[in-house]
Amino acid sequence: MGKGDKKSKRGKISMGSSGVSRPRKKKKKLVAPKATATKAKAAAKEKTKKAPAAKKPKKEKEAPSE
Repeated sequence: MGKGDKKSKRGKISMGSSGVSRPRKKKKKLVAPKATATKAKAAAKEKTKKAPAAKKPKKEKEAPSE
């Protein structure tokens, strides 16, 4: 029962296979978010956003007098 044994856990690790003594890990299923929940959140964000502040006009520099 070592690295050359196909039926042992260590042998399966060295060979890179899976089986009864070393089962594969199951992948988790990705669940898509519900469309209604995302729309409600987007609507709530729009309500909380403030209007952008009015920009002040830049002051023009006077030409240096000679």
